[in-house]
Amino acid sequence: MSLRFRQLQAFHAIMETGTVTGAASVLGISQPGISNLLAQLEREARLPLFERNKGRLLPTPEAELLYREVDTVVRGLDHVAQAVSDLQNKHPGQLQVAAPHLLSFGFMPREIARFAKSRPNLSVSFQSQYSSKIQEWVISGLFEIGIVEMPILHDTLNYQVFHFETMATFPEGSHLAAYEVLSPELLENEPFIVMGPEHQTHRRTRDIFQAAGRSWQTRIHTHLSENLLSFVKQGMGVAMIDPFTVTFDGESGYQTRPFRPAVTLDLAIITAKGRPLSTIAQEFLAQLTPSIASYATHSETGAAAS
Repeated sequence: MSLRFRQLQAFHAIMETGTVTGAASVLGISQPGISNLLAQLEREARLPLFERNKGRLLPTPEAELLYREVDTVVRGLDHVAQAVSDLQNKHPGQLQVAAPHLLSFGFMPREIARFAKSRPNLSVSFQSQYSSKIQEWVISGLFEIGIVEMPILHDTLNYQVFHFETMATFPEGSHLAAYEVLSPELLENEPFIVMGPEHQTHRRTRDIFQAAGRSWQTRIHTHLSENLLSFVKQGMGVAMIDPFTVTFDGESGYQTRPFRPAVTLDLAIITAKGRPLSTIAQEFLAQLTPSIASYATHSETGAAAS
Protein backbone atom coordinates (compact mmCIF):
# COMPACT_ATOMS: atom_id res chain seq x y z
CA MET A 1 0.00 0.00 0.00
CA SER A 2 1.49 3.35 -1.08
CA LEU A 3 -0.71 6.14 0.22
CA ARG A 4 0.14 9.62 -1.02
CA PHE A 5 -0.23 12.75 1.04
CA ARG A 6 -2.43 14.44 -1.58
CA GLN A 7 -4.93 11.58 -1.26
CA LEU A 8 -5.03 11.99 2.51
CA GLN A 9 -5.33 15.75 2.14
CA ALA A 10 -8.34 15.36 -0.19
CA PHE A 11 -9.96 12.87 2.21
CA HIS A 12 -9.33 15.23 5.15
CA ALA A 13 -10.85 18.19 3.26
CA ILE A 14 -13.98 16.17 2.42
CA MET A 15 -14.39 15.17 6.07
CA GLU A 16 -13.91 18.77 7.19
CA THR A 17 -16.25 20.40 4.64
CA GLY A 18 -18.72 17.56 4.08
CA THR A 19 -18.69 17.82 0.28
CA VAL A 20 -16.45 17.33 -2.74
CA THR A 21 -17.27 20.92 -3.75
CA GLY A 22 -16.10 22.25 -0.39
CA ALA A 23 -12.92 20.16 -0.50
CA ALA A 24 -12.13 21.40 -4.01
CA SER A 25 -12.54 25.00 -2.84
CA VAL A 26 -10.28 24.49 0.19
CA LEU A 27 -7.51 22.80 -1.76
CA GLY A 28 -7.83 24.88 -4.91
CA ILE A 29 -8.24 21.95 -7.28
CA SER A 30 -11.12 20.73 -9.44
CA GLN A 31 -14.00 18.61 -8.19
CA PRO A 32 -13.05 15.76 -10.57
CA GLY A 33 -9.54 15.97 -9.14
CA ILE A 34 -10.89 15.54 -5.60
CA SER A 35 -13.08 12.62 -6.68
CA ASN A 36 -10.13 10.97 -8.40
CA LEU A 37 -7.92 11.30 -5.31
CA LEU A 38 -10.65 9.84 -3.12
CA ALA A 39 -11.13 6.90 -5.48
CA GLN A 40 -7.37 6.26 -5.43
CA LEU A 41 -7.33 6.30 -1.63
CA GLU A 42 -10.23 3.84 -1.38
CA ARG A 43 -8.49 1.49 -3.82
CA GLU A 44 -5.15 1.70 -2.03
CA ALA A 45 -6.67 1.30 1.44
CA ARG A 46 -9.18 -1.34 0.29
CA LEU A 47 -11.74 0.30 2.53
CA PRO A 48 -15.12 1.88 1.79
CA LEU A 49 -14.76 5.42 3.11
CA PHE A 50 -18.03 7.02 2.00
CA GLU A 51 -21.51 5.90 1.07
CA ARG A 52 -23.02 7.72 -1.89
CA ASN A 53 -26.63 8.71 -1.22
CA LYS A 54 -28.46 11.08 -3.58
CA GLY A 55 -25.29 12.98 -4.38
CA ARG A 56 -24.13 13.18 -0.77
CA LEU A 57 -21.06 11.54 0.76
CA LEU A 58 -21.74 9.88 4.10
CA PRO A 59 -18.60 8.82 6.04
CA THR A 60 -18.39 5.15 6.99
CA PRO A 61 -17.19 4.09 10.47
CA GLU A 62 -13.83 3.27 8.84
CA ALA A 63 -13.63 6.84 7.53
CA GLU A 64 -14.28 8.26 11.01
CA LEU A 65 -11.44 6.18 12.47
CA LEU A 66 -9.06 7.07 9.64
CA TYR A 67 -9.88 10.77 10.01
CA ARG A 68 -8.66 10.77 13.62
CA GLU A 69 -5.26 9.54 12.49
CA VAL A 70 -5.03 11.66 9.34
CA ASP A 71 -6.07 14.90 11.06
CA THR A 72 -2.83 15.42 12.98
CA VAL A 73 -0.72 14.53 9.92
CA VAL A 74 -2.49 16.94 7.57
CA ARG A 75 -2.63 19.78 10.08
CA GLY A 76 1.02 19.15 10.91
CA LEU A 77 2.15 19.65 7.32
CA ASP A 78 -0.08 22.72 6.99
CA HIS A 79 1.59 24.02 10.14
CA VAL A 80 5.05 23.47 8.62
CA ALA A 81 4.00 25.21 5.39
CA GLN A 82 2.74 28.20 7.38
CA ALA A 83 5.99 28.34 9.34
CA VAL A 84 7.99 28.37 6.10
CA SER A 85 5.75 31.11 4.73
CA ASP A 86 6.23 33.17 7.90
CA LEU A 87 10.00 32.85 7.60
CA GLN A 88 9.92 33.84 3.93
CA ASN A 89 7.80 36.87 4.72
CA LYS A 90 9.79 37.69 7.85
CA HIS A 91 6.80 37.56 10.18
CA PRO A 92 7.91 38.38 13.72
CA GLY A 93 5.98 35.43 15.17
CA GLN A 94 2.91 33.32 15.00
CA LEU A 95 0.32 32.88 17.71
CA GLN A 96 -0.65 29.20 17.85
CA VAL A 97 -3.66 28.46 20.03
CA ALA A 98 -6.50 25.93 20.08
CA ALA A 99 -9.70 25.89 22.14
CA PRO A 100 -12.93 23.89 22.52
CA HIS A 101 -16.00 24.90 20.57
CA LEU A 102 -17.69 26.65 23.51
CA LEU A 103 -14.95 29.32 23.50
CA SER A 104 -14.70 29.68 19.74
CA PHE A 105 -17.81 31.70 18.91
CA GLY A 106 -17.09 34.79 20.98
CA PHE A 107 -14.50 34.63 23.72
CA MET A 108 -11.44 33.49 21.76
CA PRO A 109 -12.06 35.70 18.68
CA ARG A 110 -12.35 38.67 21.06
CA GLU A 111 -9.15 37.77 22.91
CA ILE A 112 -7.17 37.21 19.72
CA ALA A 113 -8.45 40.44 18.18
CA ARG A 114 -7.52 42.37 21.33
CA PHE A 115 -4.05 40.84 21.29
CA ALA A 116 -3.51 41.49 17.59
CA LYS A 117 -4.62 45.13 17.78
CA SER A 118 -1.15 46.34 18.75
CA ARG A 119 0.60 43.73 16.56
CA PRO A 120 -0.44 44.43 12.95
CA ASN A 121 2.05 41.90 11.52
CA LEU A 122 0.99 39.05 13.82
CA SER A 123 0.18 35.73 12.14
CA VAL A 124 -2.45 33.63 13.95
CA SER A 125 -3.16 29.91 13.81
CA PHE A 126 -6.39 29.18 15.70
CA GLN A 127 -8.43 25.97 15.68
CA SER A 128 -11.43 24.72 17.63
CA GLN A 129 -11.64 21.01 18.33
CA TYR A 130 -12.54 18.44 20.96
CA SER A 131 -10.38 18.60 24.08
CA SER A 132 -8.65 15.23 23.68
CA LYS A 133 -7.42 16.23 20.22
CA ILE A 134 -6.24 19.65 21.45
CA GLN A 135 -4.12 17.92 24.10
CA GLU A 136 -2.49 15.81 21.38
CA TRP A 137 -1.85 18.92 19.27
CA VAL A 138 -0.11 20.76 22.13
CA ILE A 139 2.03 17.73 23.01
CA SER A 140 3.09 17.30 19.37
CA GLY A 141 3.96 20.99 19.04
CA LEU A 142 1.28 21.87 16.51
CA PHE A 143 -0.03 24.48 18.96
CA GLU A 144 1.78 26.21 21.81
CA ILE A 145 -1.30 27.00 23.91
CA GLY A 146 -4.49 25.03 24.31
CA ILE A 147 -7.65 25.42 26.33
CA VAL A 148 -9.40 22.14 27.12
CA GLU A 149 -12.18 20.65 29.17
CA MET A 150 -10.99 18.48 32.03
CA PRO A 151 -9.68 15.86 32.56
CA ILE A 152 -6.03 16.15 31.53
CA LEU A 153 -5.13 12.90 29.78
CA HIS A 154 -1.33 13.17 29.54
CA ASP A 155 1.49 13.69 32.03
CA THR A 156 3.51 15.78 29.57
CA LEU A 157 1.33 18.87 29.97
CA ASN A 158 1.51 21.88 32.26
CA TYR A 159 -1.93 23.20 33.11
CA GLN A 160 -3.96 25.65 35.14
CA VAL A 161 -7.55 24.69 35.94
CA PHE A 162 -10.47 27.14 36.12
CA HIS A 163 -13.89 26.30 37.56
CA PHE A 164 -16.96 27.93 36.03
CA GLU A 165 -20.48 27.88 37.43
CA THR A 166 -23.10 26.95 34.85
CA MET A 167 -26.51 28.63 34.79
CA ALA A 168 -29.91 26.96 34.59
CA THR A 169 -31.20 28.23 31.25
CA PHE A 170 -34.84 27.98 30.20
CA PRO A 171 -37.17 29.37 27.49
CA GLU A 172 -38.23 32.97 27.78
CA GLY A 173 -41.60 33.34 29.48
CA SER A 174 -41.30 30.10 31.45
CA HIS A 175 -42.87 29.88 34.90
CA LEU A 176 -39.34 29.24 36.20
CA ALA A 177 -38.62 32.97 35.88
CA ALA A 178 -40.61 33.49 39.08
CA TYR A 179 -37.76 31.94 41.11
CA GLU A 180 -34.50 33.70 42.00
CA VAL A 181 -32.61 30.41 42.39
CA LEU A 182 -33.46 27.01 40.93
CA SER A 183 -32.93 23.59 42.51
CA PRO A 184 -33.56 19.88 41.85
CA GLU A 185 -36.87 20.21 43.69
CA LEU A 186 -38.07 22.96 41.35
CA LEU A 187 -36.79 21.28 38.18
CA GLU A 188 -37.80 17.69 38.91
CA ASN A 189 -40.55 17.64 36.27
CA GLU A 190 -38.74 19.73 33.66
CA PRO A 191 -37.26 18.12 30.52
CA PHE A 192 -33.50 18.67 30.24
CA ILE A 193 -31.25 19.21 27.22
CA VAL A 194 -27.89 17.71 28.09
CA MET A 195 -24.39 16.94 26.86
CA GLY A 196 -23.41 13.28 26.40
CA PRO A 197 -23.38 10.99 29.46
CA GLU A 198 -19.58 11.16 29.81
CA HIS A 199 -19.50 14.96 29.91
CA GLN A 200 -18.66 16.48 33.29
CA THR A 201 -21.78 18.68 33.47
CA HIS A 202 -24.00 15.67 32.66
CA ARG A 203 -22.47 13.56 35.43
CA ARG A 204 -22.55 16.38 37.98
CA THR A 205 -26.15 17.35 37.30
CA ARG A 206 -27.24 13.70 37.48
CA ASP A 207 -25.42 13.21 40.79
CA ILE A 208 -27.01 16.34 42.30
CA PHE A 209 -30.52 15.16 41.40
CA GLN A 210 -29.80 11.69 42.77
CA ALA A 211 -28.43 13.11 46.03
CA ALA A 212 -31.59 15.21 46.39
CA GLY A 213 -33.79 12.17 45.75
CA ARG A 214 -35.36 13.84 42.72
CA SER A 215 -36.05 12.48 39.25
CA TRP A 216 -33.97 13.97 36.43
CA GLN A 217 -35.67 13.90 33.04
CA THR A 218 -33.30 14.10 30.06
CA ARG A 219 -35.02 14.78 26.75
CA ILE A 220 -32.32 15.75 24.23
CA HIS A 221 -28.65 14.72 24.11
CA THR A 222 -26.20 16.79 22.07
CA HIS A 223 -22.46 17.58 22.02
CA LEU A 224 -22.12 21.36 21.70
CA SER A 225 -23.08 24.07 24.17
CA GLU A 226 -24.41 26.18 21.28
CA ASN A 227 -26.81 23.34 20.50
CA LEU A 228 -28.01 23.29 24.10
CA LEU A 229 -28.90 26.96 23.94
CA SER A 230 -30.57 26.63 20.53
CA PHE A 231 -32.87 23.90 21.83
CA VAL A 232 -33.69 26.02 24.90
CA LYS A 233 -34.71 28.89 22.61
CA GLN A 234 -37.03 26.50 20.77
CA GLY A 235 -38.83 25.70 24.02
CA MET A 236 -37.50 22.15 24.29
CA GLY A 237 -36.44 22.28 27.92
CA VAL A 238 -33.86 23.40 30.50
CA ALA A 239 -30.08 23.23 30.11
CA MET A 240 -27.06 23.90 32.31
CA ILE A 241 -24.97 26.29 30.19
CA ASP A 242 -21.51 27.77 30.68
CA PRO A 243 -21.03 31.55 31.11
CA PHE A 244 -19.16 31.94 27.78
CA THR A 245 -22.00 30.62 25.64
CA VAL A 246 -24.54 32.79 27.45
CA THR A 247 -22.36 35.93 27.49
CA PHE A 248 -21.50 35.87 23.78
CA ASP A 249 -24.84 34.65 22.41
CA GLY A 250 -26.35 38.11 21.95
CA GLU A 251 -29.87 36.86 21.21
CA SER A 252 -33.14 36.66 23.14
CA GLY A 253 -35.48 33.73 23.66
CA TYR A 254 -34.16 32.45 26.97
CA GLN A 255 -33.57 33.38 30.61
CA THR A 256 -31.09 32.18 33.22
CA ARG A 257 -31.03 31.59 36.95
CA PRO A 258 -28.40 30.30 39.39
CA PHE A 259 -28.75 26.62 40.26
CA ARG A 260 -28.01 25.18 43.69
CA PRO A 261 -26.07 23.06 44.41
CA ALA A 262 -23.85 24.53 41.69
CA VAL A 263 -22.95 22.52 38.59
CA THR A 264 -19.43 23.50 37.55
CA LEU A 265 -17.57 23.20 34.28
CA ASP A 266 -13.79 22.78 34.56
CA LEU A 267 -11.47 24.11 31.85
CA ALA A 268 -7.68 24.22 31.76
CA ILE A 269 -5.08 26.25 29.90
CA ILE A 270 -2.37 23.82 28.79
CA THR A 271 1.19 24.02 27.46
CA ALA A 272 3.75 21.30 26.77
CA LYS A 273 6.26 20.38 29.45
CA GLY A 274 9.88 20.80 28.44
CA ARG A 275 9.13 23.07 25.48
CA PRO A 276 9.74 26.79 26.16
CA LEU A 277 7.02 29.10 24.94
CA SER A 278 7.79 31.66 22.26
CA THR A 279 7.71 35.32 23.23
CA ILE A 280 4.40 35.72 21.40
CA ALA A 281 2.87 32.79 23.31
CA GLN A 282 4.11 34.13 26.65
CA GLU A 283 2.58 37.55 25.95
CA PHE A 284 -0.75 36.05 24.87
CA LEU A 285 -0.83 33.75 27.90
CA ALA A 286 -0.31 36.78 30.14
CA GLN A 287 -3.41 38.36 28.61
CA LEU A 288 -5.50 35.18 28.38
CA THR A 289 -5.08 33.92 31.93
CA PRO A 290 -6.68 36.85 33.82
CA SER A 291 -9.31 37.23 31.10
CA ILE A 292 -10.58 33.66 31.40
CA ALA A 293 -10.19 33.82 35.19
CA SER A 294 -12.66 36.72 35.30
CA TYR A 295 -15.46 34.25 34.44
CA ALA A 296 -14.34 31.60 36.94
CA THR A 297 -15.31 31.00 40.56
CA HIS A 298 -11.75 29.86 41.36
CA SER A 299 -8.69 28.25 39.83
CA GLU A 300 -5.60 26.21 40.66
CA THR A 301 -2.41 25.00 39.04
CA GLY A 302 -1.80 21.27 38.97
CA ALA A 303 0.48 18.53 37.72
CA ALA A 304 -1.05 16.04 35.35
CA ALA A 305 -1.51 12.52 36.60
CA SER A 306 0.09 9.70 34.65
